Amino acid sequence: MRLIKSFLIALSMYSKIPVPRTEWKEKDMRFVFVFFPFIGVIIGALELGWFYLNDYMGNIPVILRVFVAAAIPIAVTGGIHIDGFMDTMDAFHSYRDREKKLEILKDPHIGAFSVIMLALYGLIFLGALSFVEDAKTAITFGIIFVLSRCVSGFCALSFKSAHEGTLDYFTKNSSKTLVKILVILEAVAAIVGMAFINPVFAVCVSVSIIVSVIFYYFKTKKEFGGVTGDTAGYLLLITERNALLAMVIISIIIQRFNVMYM
Repeated sequence: MRLIKSFLIALSMYSKIPVPRTEWKEKDMRFVFVFFPFIGVIIGALELGWFYLNDYMGNIPVILRVFVAAAIPIAVTGGIHIDGFMDTMDAFHSYRDREKKLEILKDPHIGAFSVIMLALYGLIFLGALSFVEDAKTAITFGIIFVLSRCVSGFCALSFKSAHEGTLDYFTKNSSKTLVKILVILEAVAAIVGMAFINPVFAVCVSVSIIVSVIFYYFKTKKEFGGVTGDTAGYLLLITERNALLAMVIISIIIQRFNVMYM
């Protein structure tokens, strides 16, 4: 029963999927992060379904295909991670002291830099999405949404919290050791699944994730003294972008290599 409640809490917290209302008791929150990647499974399934619909219709314009694919995760999550990304960008670009940056993270208002950086993120992400044209690439793209949530959840449980907040509340009430092991197993399963489809993509995505996590750890430690719910959303988004870019870059390199040596 507690597992079911943890699942419902994960869905209600990190998605807009309608679920039965349940009281958030501490004992029911122990495995919330285990079910966090399941939201990525739902997003990935919807992305794959959209790809097959495109393939079936055959005449959907590329710009519509890309825009809808980008809108799917926003519709499922309600933009909660984008909110964290924007708050983090405002804090990063404030160039103030640590305490002031932490105050900016809590500020519900948005600044110019958050809008600018989100626009830049969106342009890069949309451009990279135009490369998702075949079934194998679509499946690996869908798996990225699972991995990003494994990474975000694992880092939330593993890295020091910068202040008390929602994330700190969730992590304190989590069975950290067991949950981290389960999240790692979920990530490994996702990588193995990706490797069966395209081993080159699996390697490149794994490397991009490692680089993203290392950057995130040192950046948040320097800027905030730890992680927060907002920075967790920031990590999730940059992990997805960097993983997709890694797939695009290696695809271009392989195509160039094939052209040169045919």
